[in-house]
Amino acid sequence: MWRRRVRIIAASVLCCLIGGLAGCGSVGRRSDAASDAAVRFLDAVSAGDGEAACALLAPDAVEEVERSSGQTCAQAVTDEDLPEPGTVTGADVYGQWAMVRLSGQAVFLAMFPGGWRVVAAGCQSRGERPYDCVVDGG
Repeated sequence: MWRRRVRIIAASVLCCLIGGLAGCGSVGRRSDAASDAAVRFLDAVSAGDGEAACALLAPDAVEEVERSSGQTCAQAVTDEDLPEPGTVTGADVYGQWAMVRLSGQAVFLAMFPGGWRVVAAGCQSRGERPYDCVVDGG
């Protein structure tokens, strides 16, 4: 009886450890995917490829870019005063949301059925106040 309990406890601990490690790997992959989407967006803007950049924006961000500029997203997004793409210094995933920190800015993303989409970019910290973002679909 005692040996059976030890086996059950050992199996439970092993399942928890494996599940915990799988969860950590999953978060790591998700933050890598969010970082990749943020960099691809900034690279597209920097290269003047408005179509590619807009394909990586969340729908609300596309609408905001178009509304504030009076142009199509593809025309307007490359005119935004976004900092040059920098080196990724960190990324945090919070469920369906992510923040990617690059040298000189932060990019916020949300998970959509097709993958990560940029919600806000060119964001600068203002201490205790909300970030100030060049592109902001929120």
